[in-house]
Order: sequence, then C-alpha cells, then structure tokens
Amino acid sequence: IQNVCYDAEDVLDEFECQGSQKQVVKASGSVRVKVGHFFSSSNSLVFRLRMAHQIKDVRERLDKIAADGNKFGLEKIEVDLRLVQRREMTYSHVDASDVIGRETDKEEIIKLLMQPHPDGDGYGDRSLCVIPIVGIGGLGKTTLAKLVFNDKRMDELFQLKLWVCISDEFDIRQIIIKIINSASASAPNIALAYQENINSLDIEQLQTRLRHKLSLQKFLLVLDDIWNDDYTKWIDLKNLIKVGAVGSKIIVTTRSNSIASMMGTIPSYVLEGLSPENCISLFVRWAFKEGQEKEYPNLMEIGKEIVKKCNGVPLAVRSLGSSLFSTSDLDKWEFVRDHEIWNLEQKRNDILPALKLSYDQMPSHLRHCFAYFALFPKDFRFINTEITNLWASLGLLQSPNGSQKVEKIARQYIEELHSRSFLQDITDFGPFYFFNVHDLVHDLALY
Repeated sequence: IQNVCYDAEDVLDEFECQGSQKQVVKASGSVRVKVGHFFSSSNSLVFRLRMAHQIKDVRERLDKIAADGNKFGLEKIEVDLRLVQRREMTYSHVDASDVIGRETDKEEIIKLLMQPHPDGDGYGDRSLCVIPIVGIGGLGKTTLAKLVFNDKRMDELFQLKLWVCISDEFDIRQIIIKIINSASASAPNIALAYQENINSLDIEQLQTRLRHKLSLQKFLLVLDDIWNDDYTKWIDLKNLIKVGAVGSKIIVTTRSNSIASMMGTIPSYVLEGLSPENCISLFVRWAFKEGQEKEYPNLMEIGKEIVKKCNGVPLAVRSLGSSLFSTSDLDKWEFVRDHEIWNLEQKRNDILPALKLSYDQMPSHLRHCFAYFALFPKDFRFINTEITNLWASLGLLQSPNGSQKVEKIARQYIEELHSRSFLQDITDFGPFYFFNVHDLVHDLALY
C-alpha cells in the first residue's frame, strides 16, 4: 500500500511540475522555447497520454490490493479517534481492606498533603499545590488516590473534598460542571441555593458558580486519569480553581511523565510495582475463597510462578487471579502459567485493555515504532544505536522539517515512549544510552 501511495504521490508531483513548466514557457514569450516544448515529452497530448497510463496503473494496483485484502479476510476499519477505547469513569469510594501493599505510598502522599506549600507554582501563587501520581497503567494510581481521599485525616485538613474523573477529552466546561457537582455532594447544605440544572448554564455562569463554591474554601481536588498535554488548557482550568484558601491541594493521576511535570508544582510521585510478597497476597485474595489456598498447596506453587509474570502490577495480578477463581483444574492453572498474558482471554477491565489505552493515545508514528519491540525477547537491554538502525531501515523515522538526523529523531521517539511509561531504567551515557521495556508492555507489543 505504501509503495502504491508513493507512486500516486509521484503522479501528482508530475502534474505540478507540468503546470510549472507551462508557466515558464508562457512567461518566456520565446518562439524557440515554445517549439522545443511542443516536441518534448512535456507536450500536453503526450503528457496526458503518459499520465493516463500511470493513473490507470496505480488504480489497477490499488484494486489488486483490495482484492488481496478480501482474499486474506482483511476488513476495512473506519477509525474514529473520538471513539478510541476509554476506561470507565472512576469514583472516590474504595474498600481499604481490599487494597494490599499501598500503605507506605498512602502515607507518603498524605505527608505531602499535610506539608505547607511555600513556593507555590513559581509565579507567586501560594494557594495551590499540585501533586502528580504517575506510573504505568494498572499500577493502582487511582486506588492510591482513593485511599488518600477517604482517609479521616483529610476530613480534618480540608473543608471540601472533590473527586473528578477526567479520562475523556479535557473539556473545561465539563470539568467545571463535574467540580461543581462534586462540591455539591461534598457540602450539600451549600448546594441548596442552586437547584437549577447547571448543564444549561453558559461558561460565564458556570465559572461564577465554580468560584462561589471554591472561594476561600480549603479544598482537596483529585483530577483522576489525565491525558491532556495542552499546557494552555491546564493553565485556563488552574486559573479558574485557584480561588480557594491557602493550603488547597490537587492530586493528579496520569500515565505520562511529561503531563505530570507540566501540571505538578512538586516532583512527581512515581508509583512502583508491588513487592513479590504483596503480589502473592493479592493473588490469593482473587484466586481463592478465604482460607481455601491452604487446601491446594500444588496450585499455590503454580500461582507463585503466575505472579512472576505480572511484574508487580496489581491489575495483572487481579486479572489472572480472578480468571482462576474457584477452580482447582490443574490444567487450567498450568495453561495460565505457561502462556503469555497476550495469549490469554482478556475481559474489558483486564490488564491488556488497560494498557492498550496508552497505546491508543499515541500518534501513529510512535505506534509503528513501538510494535517492533515485539521482535526482541523479554528483559532485553536495548541500546539506542540498535533500535535506531532498525527503525531507520524500516523508514519509520520521519523528520518533521526534513533536516533532522535519524539519531535525533530516534532519541525524541524514545524519550516520548519513556514519558508515556512504556520504557524504563534508562541509563544515559551521552551518545549511547540503554533502556528496558516492561514485561507487560512487551506483552502489549506482541498483542
């Protein structure tokens, strides 16, 4: 398809060139030039005949591609980026007894929330601190934010607690409505004054309502699942909500290091995977009824091996554990142990669909490059020169202005993939640098 499209592009270029030649001939006024042009291959009749053959050739090749596609059972898929898979809206409630291994992380975030914020955002604003929680999909960023949000110390520290799941498009109007509704739920007595349907209000009326809700209130606002990397939109929203009392705080959860850096007023809290012991405890919680694991020591041994492939990611542990819940069929347990996650049946909220959200958000040039990580084994230690040569030889490194070197383009791609939590453990030695791909991200590439 790419080859045919290149040839089609050449056809269009020839038409453009022909038009330019005509302008030159016309402008010259020279009889000799006009006669020379008539007897050349650029003669209008000769040109039209030649181009007609080329257009016919391109069309026939496209028809053959379409026929081959039907022969091999390929389907034409119309992709509407507005319908890219999204996770469902989150809510603030959590049963803390179901969460394993996040107590230390919870205390660290609470410690940040309880600290004064003297430096503001660098522009004299001392009223608002933004704490980003960042990490790969499925690590439990939202769960951690819920644990903090529902801690009783937060009720004593903040007059208002607001939970807003962004997830979809960063629409400031919709975010304002969600904040107002959350404020109404947090302090229903305040909401009695405004019984009208706020969805019908214009943006000016909404921002007035918002400022009234937040003005001089010390609030904690959680903005969950941020994908927006437009700095202007973030500043517009921040300017609307920084009317609260000194000490107001915002917690942001995102998968992107660059978004966390853009929004945060303090260094990002990078969420790590669970320890092996916590992973096994979580697996037991989801794979067995209470106390049942003691009856099946053979299954527990297999379970420990299954947990290893989850690489510390709670959602992967939960996904695989729940798929084995209440079954003692040894074959099924061994099947899960011996197959890669991308080969196992996945439900909507399992780990691969959760990770694929990050893939769906990537621009097409990054998607193409990312897929080639599947050619390497798990735990492979990449060096930039090797992956740069591979991408360059496949024609995947495209300079936006046509003048950048492939090494620089590759570095930009690698840095962006790292920013999106796809790459880890980057060791930089200047012209040479090394990195790894997370095991579950490798499964995604294979998928």
